This record gives sequence, C-alpha cells and structure tokens, in this order.
Amino acid sequence: MRVIVIGGGAAGASCAARLRRLDEKAEIIILEKTNEISIANCGLPYYISEVIADRDQMLVSTPAKFKNWFNIDVRLDSEVVEIKEKSVILKSGEELSYDKLVLTPGANPVIPPFEGMDYTKVFTVRTLEDADRIKNYVALNHSKKAVIVGGGFIGVEMAENLVEMGLKVTLAELADQILTPYDAEIAAAAHNEMRAKGVNLILSDGVKRFENNKVILNSGREEEFDFIIMAIGVKPEIELAKKAGLKTNRGIVVDERMQTSNPNIYAAGDSVEIKDFVTDDYTMIPLAGPANRQGRIIADNIAGLNSVYKKSQGTSVIKVFGLTIAGVGNNEKQLKSKGKAYWKTYIYGRSHAGYYPNSTLTLYKLLFASDGKILGAQAAGFEGVEKRIDVISSVMRMGGTVQDMLDSELCYAPPYSSAKDPVNILGMNAVNILEGLVKPAYVEDLKDSYLVDVRMPAAFKNETIEGAVNIPISEIRNRLKEFPKDKKVVLFCNTGHTSYYASRILIQNGFNNVYSLMAGIELYKEIIKDKGGKLQVVRARN
Repeated sequence: MRVIVIGGGAAGASCAARLRRLDEKAEIIILEKTNEISIANCGLPYYISEVIADRDQMLVSTPAKFKNWFNIDVRLDSEVVEIKEKSVILKSGEELSYDKLVLTPGANPVIPPFEGMDYTKVFTVRTLEDADRIKNYVALNHSKKAVIVGGGFIGVEMAENLVEMGLKVTLAELADQILTPYDAEIAAAAHNEMRAKGVNLILSDGVKRFENNKVILNSGREEEFDFIIMAIGVKPEIELAKKAGLKTNRGIVVDERMQTSNPNIYAAGDSVEIKDFVTDDYTMIPLAGPANRQGRIIADNIAGLNSVYKKSQGTSVIKVFGLTIAGVGNNEKQLKSKGKAYWKTYIYGRSHAGYYPNSTLTLYKLLFASDGKILGAQAAGFEGVEKRIDVISSVMRMGGTVQDMLDSELCYAPPYSSAKDPVNILGMNAVNILEGLVKPAYVEDLKDSYLVDVRMPAAFKNETIEGAVNIPISEIRNRLKEFPKDKKVVLFCNTGHTSYYASRILIQNGFNNVYSLMAGIELYKEIIKDKGGKLQVVRARN
C-alpha cells in the first residue's frame, strides 16, 4: 500500500509517523512544497527575538530522521499541482500513484494588496524561512520601528518579541479588540498589559494605504515604520481539493474519521472544517493540538483501527508579556451570534493561597447553560492560568457540568493553590446562580441601578464607582431601611465575594431586586482603564 501525504506540517508529519508505527510494510511518501518539514511554527516569534537562540531547536524533525527512524520518504520542494483519481501530479511534471492520499496543505497568510505597499518591507510569520528573513532584515537595516497589521495570536506574539528586541512597535487592529477568540473583558487585560509594556496599540482602525515608510490608516492617522509584519490571519489552502472535486466549504469538508467526500482521500489540519464541541456546527479552528490528533486519527483509519475525531473545543493560550490569556469553548460573542441561551459569571481567583507570599489575581469568565453544561471559559492572569483552563477543558470533554467543577478534587498546598481552588469557586458561583442563591450583575448593568459599595469606609473613601453609596457589610442588618425596593440594587466590593455575602443577607430579608457585581470593582477598573487608556476610578465624595 502506498500512502502519499501532501504537506509536512503538524498534521501530515503526525499522520506519517503514526502510520509507520502501525504498518511497517506501507510505502509512505511526504510531499512538501517548501524546503522545510515539521518545524515548530508556534515558536517562530520567540526564535526571531532569540528567546530561542538555537535555530536547530526549531526543527522538530528532519527528512533524515524520518528516513532513518521511520523509513518515510520525505521530498522537499515538491509541490503537488493536481490530484487525480489514483495519482498526483507534481509541479515538476512527475506523476505518483497512491492507494490512500492525505491532504494537510495548511493555510496561507492573508496579504491584501494595499495601495503603495513595498513588498520588500512586508513580512509574514509562517515558516522558518520567514523568521530568518525578518531577523536578517532587522540586523542588516538596523531597524528601529515596526508596524504590525493584525491583532491575532501571531500579531500579539510578534509585538512582544519585537519590543524585547528593542524596537518601537505599533500594532493596528481593524476590530475593537485584539485576540478575538476571547471576549472584550479578557482582551481588555491584554490591551492594558501591551500598553504598559510600550506597544502603540491602535484599535478600530485598519490600513488604508502605504506611502514610502508610512502607513495611513482609515482614520487618517499616520505611523512610520522600517518594516511591516502582516498578521491579518490565514486562509485555508483548499484549491487542490476543489480542483479534485472534493466537497469544500470554507475548508475541506471531512467526516468524523477525517475522510473527505472521496473515500480514498483524507484531510486534516488548518485546511479542514471540523465540528464545534459546544454547538456541533462546522467551524475552522487552526490549532496545533487538534492538527496533531487529526493526523493520528487518519493513520489509525488507514491502518484499519476505526478512530474518530471528537470535535474541537478550541482550547488556546497566549503569552502577552507577563500576562497569560487562555480559553476553551465558545466565547460570548459566538453564543450570541448562534442564538444560544447562556448564563455568565466572573471571579477573581488567587494563583495560590493568599497568605503564602506573592500570590496574584486571575480573572476568570465562565459561560454555561441552564442545565449546568459548560459552554466556555476564559482567563487572564499571571500564574496558573492555563492550568485552570486545562482542568475546565477536561471537565467539558468528559461531559461534565458546573457542579463537576465544584466537585473537582484538585491539588492543594499553599505555594500552589488554596483549599478551594479557583476552579471550585467558579463552579460554586455558577451553581449559586442556577439555584437562585445570587443574582449576577455585570458592568453593563450599572447604569440606572442603585449602587452600594459594601466594603469598609476606608476602601470606599479611597476609590469607588461614581454614584455609589457606602453601606459596609457589617452594618447591613441595621440599615435595611436604606435599601430601596423599587429599584435594581447592585452591590459591589473588590472582587465579588463580599457583595455575594451581602446579597444573601438582603435576599433573606425580603429584598428580591438585589444583585451582586461579578468580579467587583477590579473588573470595572480593568475595563475602564482599557476604554480610557488610563485608570479612571471616581473618588468617593465625603
């Protein structure tokens, strides 16, 4: 049996290596159109800044290793231009027959044809060769200023690494936030961190044209540059599949066995559409983890093991200077666009026990259904962020609910966590909402509400939300008459814990229109800081 794999990235290499482990006799050929195979694409920004100094560390494998270890024939600079019923045609004119074909062509960076763009100064970050070109250009031209177009994962990572190289960096994003897989509240933390580290962050403003060494944005704003990083996004490579008559939509359409509309052809990686774990809709999720698993599943099926891909959760993480942003499942924007009903809550959880030195706060956002099903989670913080998102991802994968988050038995010692881990507390918070023990309020609910700061007077006098009155939790039982029953009352504290306790006092004393501000004044400050570019917390009036 001859198996040809088109593309030597994560999915293709994973498929080929797994297939050899299952079938020693199969003839396996990888055809890669570039001169690179199995590189660590996700590490490219860190290689450019020399956080990863050794170029060889970027090579996950080599053609020689594939040959010596796995007896796999890797052919670089071998572009396939046509797929026939049982053969492929290379750009060189060579024709190779196959019994099974695996398509893993990946995706290509989007580079719009902007007016006046000097392509000698425009770079993408997709291959090791791309990274080498950027490093050489900066060194040879003594570059000082860079403009990054696009605020996705690569754009943000490149901003950090170029700053670390000493460059002045501007990042322009057409949308009103960077990192669109996350919601605005989580992105706000990333915005504030990037600005604090010196990135000139421009939102809601796209490129109009280029003039010499200046980019002119839609607003008329001008920014100088020595070179451009184009990080608008990627487009799945589906032209080969379309020409071969395979079913395509935004990507190559595959079933749960990663089989295309042709039973002898499989596809995986950034070029395929897969089903969303939360909604069961077809979607595109170009992430390395799913690509590797998809390649493995294809190998299983070719070898007769009958494996299936169990949908994508979209679990992701990104380093934004000192900050870590992570998430899993659907975000709020996606749920709204699909008309899916949901609840949401926020908490601030400590990275480890508060009494143990140097604990930090992490913002968590949880989206869940009325039956307790977890729809998505996101977090922004400095320590242990991805650990908690991974736990929630695992609970989701096993069909767990917010109650299962509450019940999760997680590691505890003061340097690592608290007896109630943030995952547990987030689950408790969600269960309390579903059981009616607390009514959640959010920053968007503050207008026209009666605001009560339930912290101690010293905290209130230092800073509070404009229009709030101060009734400390210790005085609530003696000041019940001061709470109106004809208005929506929103209680708040620093992070939402004390206001929850206060709301329980009022609800049990007959106040039914009482809400607790999720994540408290800390989240309010993060959002306001992002919107204003600086901290804008109104001081309380005496």
